[in-house]
Order: sequence, then structure tokens, then C-alpha cells
Amino acid sequence: MLSSLVQAGRPARAGEVTELLGLGVEVGGLQQHMELQGQAGLGPGYSVPLGTVVEIGPQRVPAEVVAAHGQRVRCMPLAPLEHTAVGDEVRLASRPSLVPVGPGLTGRVLDGLGRPADGPASNSRPLGKHHLVPIHQAPPRPMSRLRIAQQLQLGIRSVDALTAVGQGQRLGLFAGSGVGKSSLLSMVARGTEADINVIALIGERGREVREFLEDDLGPEGLARSVVVVATSDEPAQMRLRAAFTATRIAEWFRAQGQKVLLMMDSLTRVAMAQREIGLSVGEPPATRGYPPSTFSLLARLLERSGSDEHGTITGIYTVLVDGDDHNEPVADAARSILDGHVVLDRKLATLGHYPPIDALSSVSRVASRVITPAHAEDATVLRRVLAARRSAQDLLDVGAYQRGANPLVDVALEHQRSIDAFLQQGLQETARLEDTLLRLHALADQLRQAGGGQL
Repeated sequence: MLSSLVQAGRPARAGEVTELLGLGVEVGGLQQHMELQGQAGLGPGYSVPLGTVVEIGPQRVPAEVVAAHGQRVRCMPLAPLEHTAVGDEVRLASRPSLVPVGPGLTGRVLDGLGRPADGPASNSRPLGKHHLVPIHQAPPRPMSRLRIAQQLQLGIRSVDALTAVGQGQRLGLFAGSGVGKSSLLSMVARGTEADINVIALIGERGREVREFLEDDLGPEGLARSVVVVATSDEPAQMRLRAAFTATRIAEWFRAQGQKVLLMMDSLTRVAMAQREIGLSVGEPPATRGYPPSTFSLLARLLERSGSDEHGTITGIYTVLVDGDDHNEPVADAARSILDGHVVLDRKLATLGHYPPIDALSSVSRVASRVITPAHAEDATVLRRVLAARRSAQDLLDVGAYQRGANPLVDVALEHQRSIDAFLQQGLQETARLEDTLLRLHALADQLRQAGGGQL
């Protein structure tokens, strides 16, 4: 008790804003009070570590230390910097960077710092039962991770049938803008068998947040979810922090032995936020302007999901492909880290085929470990018929295909309505895994009979 009072009575280490440039703030003086460092027992070699939270100016704008050079540190704000000026005082925050976790977060909407955001700023309901933990945590050690051995129902018929997702898998949802990523995530949130959903909306338009919560997710989905929001107008550091806050909340539920579904929309905007930060502190631009730290950060973030010795985090990360280029840097890096990917096709979306999932371009790297041999055989039959039709699509488009030229194409054309009825699904429709497998088997039997010895 006495030591805490003595510590509270000591003068705070203070610096000042020396430069405002671009998105960041340069601060000097935080490392120069050697007499205070000695009193605090930090020693003459003390420096302000990366990740330290400081408060700037009379408005006490929070910011995070992201780089250091000599006796100066570079900070990125967690709130707008209006009215901040050179010479403003900068103090270390009174407590380290912590986020709330606990059962009381279920059904709530939080901002990037873990504060309630589902009501007026002046009258937000306090969080239920929770406690505070550090935002950063090491990923599970490789040998302590449970192996992926069971399929997780997502409630999307085409995914559960052809791109099976395992409990603890990390899956990418690749699509261009406006193709239906957010709507698909809302279907998953309502239809999954996971115990809890943690949804991170990173860089979304402000108007879309309420629409997603009320129209897409709905009361049923929100009741079993925790939603973390950082809109596109917020500082880059806040958008980046929201991704780690959501991941830390998911990790707590995993530690309780639960099956957690972590959905992040979008991973690309997380990478863009890190690009803004990296370029602002002087990192050299690399591929398409992304600094090297962007790709190492993606690996650190994605490795924290998955399984540990207690429970699982199944991660679904949307990747906004630039100009529908699925080989752009962020998409390529994400695909190399993730355990599979589902591709949304703009052409299917324009034809009214929903969900517009390109089944042939979608891959699950763990599907063979989580599905039965019968399921795998039925899925292979359907994939072969879809592949045959795609190979003849150019001829079909110009009317040059002659029936009988390829028996599998003939089967695809004959059963096109049945195949489309299986692959399409209404926005409010939830497909149980058992029903999906029964329908897949019945469809595969029809295709086998029509194809004779070809299937």
C-alpha cells in the first residue's frame, strides 16, 4: 500500500511534441529524465518501449509508440489530432494497453480499444462481467496445437459440401468490392455451430456498420457474437488495434475450451493500416507501396488463431482483391499463410447466383482430414461435372457446342437446374450440415446415373 502511494506521488515522466508530420507525432523528452528513471528503478538505460501508450496535449489524445530514433519516439494517434500543436506536453498513460475479455462481452459492440460502442457515446451501457488483459499474446506453440480433425458447420451449403472447413482452420474469403463478402459473413454468423462469434469490422463505412448489425446479422446473430468496429475514418493505428483486440477476445473464449469463429472484414484494410503506419515512420515502400513490416504483421496476426490445447479459433478473413486481381501482394501473402480460400466471382454475382462462390477456384487444405470418404467421393463427382462445363463454356457461349461431344458436359447441361439449386442459397436460409450431405449425395447419384461410366 505504501509503495503504491509513493509511486503515485512521484512526478510523471513528460515530454513534448517536437514535430507533426503526416499521420504521426514525434515526441522528445520522454527518455531524458534520468533522475526520475533512477527513482523508478528503471536504470540509466531506460527507454520508452514500442507499444507504450502516451497521452498528448490538454485533450489527452491517446497515441501509441511505433518507432524510436535516438532520444525521440514516433507515435501514431488512436484518436483525431485536432488542436494538437508542437510543444504540447506528452505523458505516459496511467495504465498499460489492456482490452476487456469475458462472458459479459457477448452481444455487445466495441470499438478498437474495447470500449462499448453500441449506444450514444454519453450513455453507453457498461460491459457485463469481464476483466482486463494485455492486448498482445504469443501464438500457441506448434506442438501444443490440437490437430484439425472435425468439420465445422458454417451453414453455407456450397462451402460445407465442396470446401469443408475444419475446427481451428484459417480460411480466406477472396473477392472484389461489392460482391457480397459482408452478406456471406452474416449468413455464417447465423448458421455456424460455433459456440461464439467474434466479428471484426475493420475500415468499414460508417453507414454500413448499423446496416450489417441490424439487417445482415440481426438480433439472432448478434446475441451470440462480439463485434469490434473501427470505421474507415478512424486513425490507422485504431484500425490496426481493432484487429488485435478482436483476436485477443477470441483467444480468451478459446482458453475456456470453446469453439470460436473469428471473422475479420477485411484483412486487406488491416494491411493498408499498417502500410500507412510503416510509411509514416520512414519504412521503405516495397511491393505496390507496402513496407516489409506489413507482411510480417499479417503472419503474426493470423498465427494467433487456430487451435491450442483448450479450444479452437476458426478464422475467416476477407481479402479485398485490388481490381479483382487475386495475385496482388496482400492476397498472395494471405493465401500463403491461410489454410484455404473461398473465391467470390463477380460474374456469378451479376447473374444473380448467390452466394457467388466459385467452387472450382476454392480450396480447403484440411478438407481431406475432416470429411468422410463418402462425402469426398460425392464432392469429387460434382466438381468433375462443374469442371467439364467450364472447359466448354466458350463453345456454349457462341452456340458451337454439339451434344455428345463430351458426356460430362452433357450431364452438366442436363442437370444444370439441379446443380444451381444446390449451390444457390437465400440470404436468410441456413443449411444444416446433415441436410447438406444428404442433398449432395442425392445430386451426386443423379449425376452418376446420367454419366454412366464417366463418373
